Amino acid sequence: MKGIAMRLFIAINFNEEIKDHLTSAIRELKKASSGGNFTHRENLHLTLVFLGELNPDKVGEIKSAMNRVSGEPFRLSFSGFGRFKRRGGDIHWAGVEKNHELIAIQKQLTLELETSGFAPEDREYSPHMTLGREVRLSDPSADIYGELAAEHKEMKVTRISLMKSERVNGKLTYTEIYGRDFS
Repeated sequence: MKGIAMRLFIAINFNEEIKDHLTSAIRELKKASSGGNFTHRENLHLTLVFLGELNPDKVGEIKSAMNRVSGEPFRLSFSGFGRFKRRGGDIHWAGVEKNHELIAIQKQLTLELETSGFAPEDREYSPHMTLGREVRLSDPSADIYGELAAEHKEMKVTRISLMKSERVNGKLTYTEIYGRDFS
C-alpha cells in the first residue's frame, strides 16, 4: 500500500484537566509576547518518538513495534516551564518530573523501532510539551506563568498513540491512527 508520505510520531495524549492547565499557560504566554506560533489545545501532547515522513505501508510495522512494548499504567507529573533560546524567537515549553516508567517506555519504543528498521531521532530524550515556537516576549524578564508554575498537576498514562501530523485547511492537525493501551 504505497501512498503519499505521512508525518508520524508516537505520543502520550493528555486528558482535559492537563489540556486546561497547559492552555492557561499558553494564554499567559500569548499575553506576554509580541508574537509567535502557539500550540492549539487539541494538539497538546508529549512526544515519545518522532518518526518523520514515512509511507503508509510502514504503519503496520510501527503498530507491531508499539505492541511489543511492555508497560503498566503510570502517573505523569507536570513540572515547571522554560524556554529554548533561538534566534528569531524562542521555543517555550512545559516540563514533566523525572519518571522512570516514562523513560523505560520511550527507550523500549526506540529499541523496537530500530529493530524494525526505523531510524528514530538520535539524541537524548528530553520530555517536554511545546507551548509556542518563535515566541518573542515583550519583556524577557517577566514572570509569565505566575501561579501556574506552582500548581502540581498529574495524570494517569494508560495509552500511547501513533499520531499523524498534517495541515487541514491551513491548520496543523494531529490525528491518532493507532493506540496501544497498557493494562
